[in-house]
Amino acid sequence: MSTDYAYDEEGYLWPFFVFTLALIVTVPLTFTLVNKSRDPSAAFKRVQTNSKHTRSELVDTLRKQEKRKDRKIWLALLVIGGWAVMGYMLYLINTTEAPTHKLWNPYDILKISESATEKQIKSHYKKLSLKFHPDKAKPDLSKNETIDDLNARYVEISKAYQALTDEEVRNNYIQYGNPDGKQGYSINIALPKIIVSNGNGKYVVLLYSVLFGVLLPYLVGSWWYGTLRRSKEGALMESANRLFREYKEGIDEGGVIAALSTGQEYEELLKGDKADTGLAKIESRLLAEGELSPLAGGLTVKDKERLQDLESGPQRKALALLWAYLGRIELDDPALDKAKFEVAPIAQSLNKSFTAIALAYMNTAPLLASYYASQLLIQALPPKASPLLQLPYFGPKVVKAIEGDSRVHTTVQSFMDRPDSKRRSLAVGKGLLTAEQYKEAVGVAKQLPYLRVAKAYFKVTGERYIIPSSLVTLVVKGRFVPPGSEGVPAVEELDLEDVDPAEDDLDAILGRKAKQQVGKDEKGRPIMAAVEGDPIFPPLAHAPYLARDHSPRWHVFLTDSKQGRVAVPPFTFAQFDRPVFEADGKTPTFAMQTLKAQFQAPPQAGHYTFVMHVVCDSYVGFDTKMEVTLIVEEASKAEEMTDEEEISEPEEDSIAGIMNAAKGGAPPTKVAKKRKEKDEEDSDEESGTDEEEDDTSDTNTDTEAED
Repeated sequence: MSTDYAYDEEGYLWPFFVFTLALIVTVPLTFTLVNKSRDPSAAFKRVQTNSKHTRSELVDTLRKQEKRKDRKIWLALLVIGGWAVMGYMLYLINTTEAPTHKLWNPYDILKISESATEKQIKSHYKKLSLKFHPDKAKPDLSKNETIDDLNARYVEISKAYQALTDEEVRNNYIQYGNPDGKQGYSINIALPKIIVSNGNGKYVVLLYSVLFGVLLPYLVGSWWYGTLRRSKEGALMESANRLFREYKEGIDEGGVIAALSTGQEYEELLKGDKADTGLAKIESRLLAEGELSPLAGGLTVKDKERLQDLESGPQRKALALLWAYLGRIELDDPALDKAKFEVAPIAQSLNKSFTAIALAYMNTAPLLASYYASQLLIQALPPKASPLLQLPYFGPKVVKAIEGDSRVHTTVQSFMDRPDSKRRSLAVGKGLLTAEQYKEAVGVAKQLPYLRVAKAYFKVTGERYIIPSSLVTLVVKGRFVPPGSEGVPAVEELDLEDVDPAEDDLDAILGRKAKQQVGKDEKGRPIMAAVEGDPIFPPLAHAPYLARDHSPRWHVFLTDSKQGRVAVPPFTFAQFDRPVFEADGKTPTFAMQTLKAQFQAPPQAGHYTFVMHVVCDSYVGFDTKMEVTLIVEEASKAEEMTDEEEISEPEEDSIAGIMNAAKGGAPPTKVAKKRKEKDEEDSDEESGTDEEEDDTSDTNTDTEAED
């Protein structure tokens, strides 16, 4: 038995091979191209405003350029070529006639009926032998027959006769379909024979060598080197190493900005003469006298020293541009102004790596400094600047008119909480805002997503008490109440509850589907059910100076104020279970949002007081800080308390109560019933803080009532 290899002489098989190969390559590339071409920010709502600043067109241009970078032209051409090849292969498959392979049949060869007798077969075979014997038959030149063709025909006739008369040959035909017995395999190669004929084989070998010896190792090596070249947060590894060296326990926002200027990414942006060109002009503008701060760029004396201690080069130029961006300094030079807006997105990306480094050390101050630096970069504000500068058209003169000589800055919330007439009298006037500008600024303020925390508490799912080392859930209940919102409804107590899923609802327990309130039962308790739907995102950050679109994120974490350490690492929330605004994008829903973070309880029983931080990475002054207390009971004590509460008299109208009365027992008294109801209410209490407490300290979690 042998194996025969045959090329695709008829040209029918190789289009299938090429089509399959093109399909495997083109489809993934198409998905990649579609994802790169799709604008992720298109699915997000935006703060509705018509306000523009002097450099809005430049910022918009840079945003569009960044989006175009993700759209690879070579990738698009490759995808188009792949689909064209597949289309042509489909055309060949449909138009090329498939070769037919007839089965070996002795009756067809002898041209007799399958019902013929042995005598008829012998008689017909003799006639064919006389007619087609090579010694008697002559080739038909009109059919291009040769002697070899005649011999082959006679052999076939003889084999067909033997298959019908000889027992051994007949068995071979029945078992293997051939009178000669088991045959070798025939493998068709889906390539035209012309590819490897006439000396073309060396080109095929060369092609395979280039594909598998050069191109494939290059692609794999590039991918592998790319993964090693950048950190998980997307920064270059060299930049991450430099940020690690810049980390200090007492670092502030200005120190974070200085650390971000060490990124290697700036060396590509400011290579060559760009590192020194215009540096003196930038620094002179930065260090000029400011209206709201001693220096125009918002630098402190320490920040100024950091800048001047650097040698000229990309880092000093990058740091100067960052301060010019934060201080909103006009440089009156197109190239410098463009570079000023280009460095901010790079710094924002590097700040993610610095946040990861700060989190590794678990120190509170550096972590908060990195989050506050993110707010400053997104809003283009220097450290300690007034939060009012986040509103459109609000400049130093307007802020000074509102704040006066106060040493404490006015937040957007406190400004918007004032009566409209009071706000207007402070902000509108000669040299300040016009009535139209004031209206636009107020409209933007009423769309900013301020998460007002209503309640925060701890619980263990399915348990009434928290014991050492149990899996604790921090539940944060809050509503998005934009500054200046009117007609804010009161918080309903049922909205503050967190109902545990049913014991048999494994999907809900494991978090495979979201539970939302779909109604209330006869006792007024919420009815929870799984609700399918897309995640709900807040509007994109209102960041008119940042040359990127950014979706706001909220970080929730617990710290130990005495030790200055992070007790529970941040949990980040970028999407929510209920809408933030109505369909018009401007009217707030005031829906109660639920944020949950799970961590392991301390190994020892006791009362643990933490400081809970809810930090928004996109807006200045929109953070929440409060104290929360975790009560951890001894496991034995908690078990005893649970057993005591579970022992109760049978209800009068229950089966157990009826049986007890039949035995002569007295039904439970009203006092016993009330005590039981009281116990049930007490058992619902969970460790934490509640907005109902009459607490005048700063640790009250009822921030709904605060201004």
